[in-house]
Amino acid sequence: MATTEYDGCGRCLLGVRRLSRMTDKTNSPEKQADLIIAATAAIGGHIIDWADDWEVSGATDPFTREKLGPWLRNEAGPYSGIVGSAVDRIGRNQRDVLNTAYAVHESGRLLVTHGHQGPWDLDDPADEMRLSMESFGAQMELRAIQKRNREEAEASRKAGRPKNGNRYGFQFVRLIPMGRVHHVEHDPDAKKILCNVAERILADETGTITVNTEAARLNREGILSPRDYRRVKYGKEPRRTLWTGVMIKELLTSEGSLGYLLHRGKPVLDERGHPKRIAEGLWDHAKRDALIQKTKPQKGRKAPAPKGIYLLASRRTSCGNCNERIQMTEKTKQEKAYGCTARVRGIKSSQHCKPAPSMAVSKLNEIVTDWFLSKYGAGQFVEKRYDPGTGHLARIAELRADRQRLRSDRTAGLYNSEEDEQWYRTEYARMSDEIEELKKLPTRPAGMKWVPTGITVADKWHNAKDDAERRELLAAFDVKVKLYHAKADERVRITGADIRHLQLALR
Repeated sequence: MATTEYDGCGRCLLGVRRLSRMTDKTNSPEKQADLIIAATAAIGGHIIDWADDWEVSGATDPFTREKLGPWLRNEAGPYSGIVGSAVDRIGRNQRDVLNTAYAVHESGRLLVTHGHQGPWDLDDPADEMRLSMESFGAQMELRAIQKRNREEAEASRKAGRPKNGNRYGFQFVRLIPMGRVHHVEHDPDAKKILCNVAERILADETGTITVNTEAARLNREGILSPRDYRRVKYGKEPRRTLWTGVMIKELLTSEGSLGYLLHRGKPVLDERGHPKRIAEGLWDHAKRDALIQKTKPQKGRKAPAPKGIYLLASRRTSCGNCNERIQMTEKTKQEKAYGCTARVRGIKSSQHCKPAPSMAVSKLNEIVTDWFLSKYGAGQFVEKRYDPGTGHLARIAELRADRQRLRSDRTAGLYNSEEDEQWYRTEYARMSDEIEELKKLPTRPAGMKWVPTGITVADKWHNAKDDAERRELLAAFDVKVKLYHAKADERVRITGADIRHLQLALR
């Protein structure tokens, strides 16, 4: 939108626009702009900038809005006041609107909205009352919208239909654009990413692949976060939000990954006490339990798993003098080096570390790479993958979870009436009988199994996306490096797992 520079005329206004929801058919931004321009012209002013907050609820405090907030907090530059197309575009909460209006007024600035003749004068009782009434009307409309949304959400839950945004790994299918969700299915791209993360974490035995290192890897590879992925799918610009370990853990361990309909993080139950399933799960109950165990905080872990991008900047590389971890140092302005900095960092046990060892990153990487490929490169790489088994144990685990949920509800005081008590006993007995029948069936338990990949360790090394992925291979083969100073008889000592103990991986 056209703007002019701030000139201190006293009518340099900030155009304020807001929408709770943006779609391809939305024309409100243009309508709001026309009304704002008309209101600005009516008082002889001009627009110096626009504070456009799209997809922002009217219940949001204007001072915290991404675009408008910095202006109100005097962080964005000089201006003479704000102008909106209506009071409800400033906000729909009466208290927030009045707080904003008084803050603007007390700072000597103007508050202008279309439909009101001239700027609002809060020293005038009539203007003050009118603004209060219009903001109250906006709040009443907000409450009506919220009530309608709650009723629609409750009706959707009872019918087993999703109401809010789709969960990462799943996608909504509509028979007509912008229509009601017909059904939910897997999103193949998001599912592939999430299942790969799950397999990597389950297969890891070194403690170097965690939810935090996976978040770092996904960010490094430029994989869109769930929020940005959803925005792009709906034709919007990504906001460059990042993956986090907490986010990945929730996606892996939530019951939503089983395809259940959730409300406030818990499954919505049907009339028989079972969770309502809206899609096939990304994995089964047993695999979810394994992910919960695998992503728990590990007791006794001395240091977090490495998340950097360097091949040897981890606790697998140590100083040959004092045994402290090798750090990244500056060899020259053009090149980095691996070196021991323990003595200069004041570590008492390293005061004898003279001269401290150091070697250029490229040189030590080359030495370790040649050693690793010569020792293990010809072996066939075998991956650990999750085997769901026959599925009977997963179904038993699911029934036990449903039964425990019923028991917890009964303990909390539900099902106390005579009618509910009979229903509770019937459903509890039915679940118990089904569990006993499943126990009689032949079963293959779920677990990890070795699967040949048809590629060699050398192929895996050369096809790795970065040194962080190659570092995972070093950890898998328990490779450790000691670096000695330049005058030592042995400059680099490298050790790794005995090949005789790696028959599965090198057959």
